[in-house]
Amino acid sequence: MTHESPDVQILNVDDVEPVEVAPGILRRRLPATEWARGWMYDFAPGAEWPEVDVHEAEERYYVVSGEFIDRDRRLGPGSYVVFAPGSSHRPRTETGARMLGISLLTR
Repeated sequence: MTHESPDVQILNVDDVEPVEVAPGILRRRLPATEWARGWMYDFAPGAEWPEVDVHEAEERYYVVSGEFIDRDRRLGPGSYVVFAPGSSHRPRTETGARMLGISLLTR
């Protein structure tokens, strides 16, 4: 179910159609504004982001479930990661995991 009005958008992320962006990695694009965009990623066990991800602007993610390994750190549910502009990473998982991300957009 989606609710939209000029000042708010509400939806259930599992209602958003997932798209496979790499083997074992599904992305759900969430509502975006001129300031930020959101997404939900589901990684299957053993999945790894296909290349080093370089950030033009600030990016953040929250581990909803499972465990990610990012920059040699194990990140479980509740982990919140903030990447500065110009930073990079390549997340992977051994167990499978879900992350909620927000990318701040440059103007």
